[in-house]
Amino acid sequence: MKMEAYIDEIKLQLTGGLLDLEIDDAQIKRVVNSALREVQRYVDVTRIITVPFASCIDLKEIEDKNNIKISSVSRVFRTETYNSGGSATVSGASDPLYMSQIQMLAGNGGNMGLLNNYVSNYAAYNSLLQIKNTTSTDLLFKEDKMDKKLYINTLDRPDNITIEYVPRFVAVEEVTSDYWIDIIMRLSVALTKIGLGRIRSRYTQTNALWTMDGETLLNEGNEELKELREALRVASQLTYPID
Repeated sequence: MKMEAYIDEIKLQLTGGLLDLEIDDAQIKRVVNSALREVQRYVDVTRIITVPFASCIDLKEIEDKNNIKISSVSRVFRTETYNSGGSATVSGASDPLYMSQIQMLAGNGGNMGLLNNYVSNYAAYNSLLQIKNTTSTDLLFKEDKMDKKLYINTLDRPDNITIEYVPRFVAVEEVTSDYWIDIIMRLSVALTKIGLGRIRSRYTQTNALWTMDGETLLNEGNEELKELREALRVASQLTYPID
């Protein structure tokens, strides 16, 4: 949703398309950007990217190469299987179902020999993995937010690693989720009401035939903002890192 669409809807909700606002489009844009900044900490939409593996990955380099912004890393996944070497091999520790292929396709003379050899290799490799897991955890990672570094521990070095991350939005046009578009819009309307309420209630009139709705807008905006922030706090995903 483009910035102009946010501005038009905010003006429609507050004026009905008939009245003029005391603030111009540039000020409303600043309010929408302020709402985006506040919503960013609650965003739980994730994206996935696959990059060459390294025990220490420079996230700034990934951002520059792929034109993305990373708010926080949620998970990392192994792109290839154990001991695959980046290719579809069937040596060592392949899929256990491979031995059914041996039984079906191998000749009668070499069937049992191939099967016994496979089972022995598979059992030995799994024993090795169990021993490694007692002293180290595969795909354990630590993100250094200050220096934008991602440290990953692996039991078997893969060629590539897949990273699931929460993106950082720098413009409202980047937000494509209908849920978060609605949250940004509602928050923007509440913040605009507060701003208008403060403008209209700056001066008080006595013995006047008419009064402005500044206090009403201010109270509405504060109440809507309070309810929305509480809803975001309650519904926030605690499994995702908090910036």
